[in-house]
Formats: sequence, C-alpha cells, structure tokens
Amino acid sequence: MRALLNSLLLGCLLLVSAPLLAQDVWDQVEHRYADSNGVKIHYAVLGEGPLVVMIHGFPDFWYTWRHQMRALADHKYRVAAVDLRGYDLSDKPKGVESYAVPLLVGDIAAVVKAEKQTDAIIVGHDWGGAVAWNVAMMKPEITRLLIICNLPHPAGISREIASNPQQKKNSEYAFNFQKPDAHKTLTAEGLARWVRDPAAKTRYIEAFNKSDFESMLNYYKANYPKPDAPPPPADVQFPKVKVPVLMFHGLDDQALLPGALNGTWQWVEKDLTIVTVPGAGHFVQQDAPQIVSDTMVDWLSRRQK
Repeated sequence: MRALLNSLLLGCLLLVSAPLLAQDVWDQVEHRYADSNGVKIHYAVLGEGPLVVMIHGFPDFWYTWRHQMRALADHKYRVAAVDLRGYDLSDKPKGVESYAVPLLVGDIAAVVKAEKQTDAIIVGHDWGGAVAWNVAMMKPEITRLLIICNLPHPAGISREIASNPQQKKNSEYAFNFQKPDAHKTLTAEGLARWVRDPAAKTRYIEAFNKSDFESMLNYYKANYPKPDAPPPPADVQFPKVKVPVLMFHGLDDQALLPGALNGTWQWVEKDLTIVTVPGAGHFVQQDAPQIVSDTMVDWLSRRQK
C-alpha cells in the first residue's frame, strides 16, 4: 500500500511540476543584441507575431517577465525582454550622464530597429516603466500601445514626493541611492533578497554578479527627484501619451504609493485602464503573474487590429 501511495504521489508531483517547468522560458529564448549608438543592449526573444518590448526595473533583469513572455508568446506575440544598460548581459557605460532618460529611450528604439519593426507594444516595470512612459512621450511613432507595472506617471511621482510626507519618507531609500559611493553597500545576494523562487533567485544572483552596481544607482542619480525638489509647476506640460494605456499597481508596494496614480488621465489622450491588485507588492508581474498575464492578453486582444 505504501509503495502504491508513493507511486501515486510521485505521479501527482510530476503532473504538477511538468507544466511549471514547461512555463520556464529560460532555455527557450533566443538571445540577441541591439546597437544603441555604440552601447550593446541585450534582449531575450520568444514567440512570433506583433512585437512586444518588455523593460525591467531595479533590481532586476529580463527574466522578471518570464510568466508574461510565455503567455504572450502562446497568444502569437513576439516578446523581446530587455536587459537595461548596466545590467546582466548589456553594456555598462560609465558616468551618471550615460543613464539619462533620452539615452534609455534610445536603447528601446534600438531594440525595435534590431527587430526590423517600425513600432512595438511597450511594457515597463519600475525604472523600465519610467523608460516606457518616456518612449511613449518622446517617440510616439514607435509606440503602438503602452503597458505599465507599478510605475505611476513621472509627473505623479514627482508631485507625491514633493507634497506627500509618507511618499517622501518611503522614498528615503532612493535618496540614499543618490549619495556618492552608495553602490559600495550593495551585493548580488542582497539585491536578490526579494526573489521568492529559489531556482529563480540563483539566476538573479548570477545576473547581478554580471551587472554593475554603480550603473544601477546612476538611474537614481540621473533621473530621480531630489529630496528637496519642489513639486512640478501646475502649468508644466508633458507630451500626452497618444495610445491606449494599461496600468497595473500592486497595492502593497511601499516604494511607490498608489496616490501617485491620481490624475494620470491628465497625461494620456486615449483610454486608460488602471488595475489595482490587493496583496501584490512592487513586483506585481511576479506577485500576481496570472492576473497580470491574463489581463495583458485580454487587453491586447481587444486593441490589436
């Protein structure tokens, strides 16, 4: 009887684990590179169809999108998940000035060009979300649709840091990252502490050991509001995003509070869909992968010609 139970248990484990293993895109992607004015940008590709460019944040790398890559590829999209400059297999140029937003936007344009496409669905999380917003504002001609995970519009973030004491307090980590030599306090193991899956954590530590910690923090030094920065002027003009926008926000995010979502509709011309996810934190694409993946697929299916 015990042998039979063990066999049944093993069979159940195999049935459960096989689909999970099949979902992992690690050994299924093609690794490619784009040339962004001499900076080599690595990205991982899966699937065939309309191009979706996915951009990670801090501290992360292309693999953060593994669940969404699988879902989108299964629904006939070609997904290119980027390593931001400074991370993993992409180049790591020196100097804070090398991480200014226009250059980061150029990196994404280079990926679209490398894929021989004129435009793409742009998806971003955290710093990748900041880049994605700016791609849509600065290069509308290459932006077909925009999807953002846990990164309110830059104007909303600046407003909240300047006017919301709780957001300012919760941004203390980012202000500390702006200090000289802050990168010397970072380790690959520490940066991967948030990753729950043990197998994924091993890959994260390997990716971070290939990354440049100073480059990671240059994003904050070059682009993040300073602690004493005033709120944006009431009449400040941002180029309106000219395409439909889908936003996800894990409500347990302590780095970026949901109050920054207020007023987003001021900065978009087309329909705006905001999906808040209770119980999910900053890394909503991993904390609630099914909700994020299914919603992405459904939302895109209703807007693709």
